Amino acid sequence: MIKLGLIGDNIAKSQSPRLHRLAGLQNGAKVSYDRLVPAESGKDFDMLFAEVAQGGFRGVNITYPYKERAAQKVQIDDPLVRAIGAVNTVIFDAGGPHGFNTDYSGFIAAYRHIRGNTAPGVALMIGAGGVGKAVAYGLAAMGITEIRIAERDLPKAEALAEALRAAKPALRVVTGPDAAALAQGAEGLINCTPVGMVGYGGTPLPRASMTGALWAFDAVYTPVDTQFLNDAAAQGLQIISGYELFIGQGVDAWRLFTDLPLNDDRLRADLLQPE
Repeated sequence: MIKLGLIGDNIAKSQSPRLHRLAGLQNGAKVSYDRLVPAESGKDFDMLFAEVAQGGFRGVNITYPYKERAAQKVQIDDPLVRAIGAVNTVIFDAGGPHGFNTDYSGFIAAYRHIRGNTAPGVALMIGAGGVGKAVAYGLAAMGITEIRIAERDLPKAEALAEALRAAKPALRVVTGPDAAALAQGAEGLINCTPVGMVGYGGTPLPRASMTGALWAFDAVYTPVDTQFLNDAAAQGLQIISGYELFIGQGVDAWRLFTDLPLNDDRLRADLLQPE
């Protein structure tokens, strides 16, 4: 039995348990994958993480809003992940908990799956939290020339901007609190906030502010058809759904957890079948 789990808030509809169980079926392996919500367990994140670390789990995924807190509790060997400062995948082994970020690699895979080698152009990213950091570094790795970060918590946005400038000195990074203002002239529009997720209705950017953009990505995947993406599609933008990120990060996490092979196309097809 491969014992896995997901720590986060508002994860009742997460498809991560199903993804990893289907990955197990491809390999004839039994997988348990628990949803672990701190508030529902009566424990805070620190207590729950400590309990899981001693509870026989091979590893856990971490989602909103705990990715940055998790990074403080694990050994991170990859300097890029240390720079991101957020982890979404933790492995427990004899050396203690080790942290990884498959949001970073998953976003690049999601972008390439839909847009191929087309350059991102100037992009607006709304939200500078854990997934925002991973997406920003993914954009930087793809050679983006300008990132605009819209974030109400300006110190958080500027901290990310400084880290990006240090990693890529030629990269132009602009920050501000007003997503609509920063959207003017942007080719890519990216939501890295929970707005639009089940339990967090709405959209982080008015439809009228999408005029002139070419593509949009939403890190939210429950539901897949968020208002943000529906509005973008109505404006004629090319859409990259959070489901693509979900697949990419999940595939990479599975390989970290188990080092077992995985047929990505079969996994996609299986996930589309009714349970």
